[in-house]
Amino acid sequence: MRLSIAVVSALLLAGAAPALAQTPAQSPHSQPRPTRVSSAQPQRVVLICDADAATRAAFTRQYGAEPVFLTAREAAEARAAGQAWTTPRCMTEREHGRYVQLTQAFAAR
Repeated sequence: MRLSIAVVSALLLAGAAPALAQTPAQSPHSQPRPTRVSSAQPQRVVLICDADAATRAAFTRQYGAEPVFLTAREAAEARAAGQAWTTPRCMTEREHGRYVQLTQAFAAR
């Protein structure tokens, strides 16, 4: 079971997502662990998650809810709108790459 999760808590909080992305040591039994989750205050925490059944189950155990996956465009729109949530959102590694490209293209303008 490959549980590839990288914490990207600053992904939507700053435009320089690649510089702020953190990748915890990965192991077959690692759990999603954002660095800034607080149930009392909504934040824009996004985790890079696999979409497989094991990852979904681990996320549900950790946060008590099914993971909600964002696309790169949805993440950029949420950031621009100042949208926040109390349960972390997920993004596939591929969508994260697209998000990085999108934000770099926007920053280059």
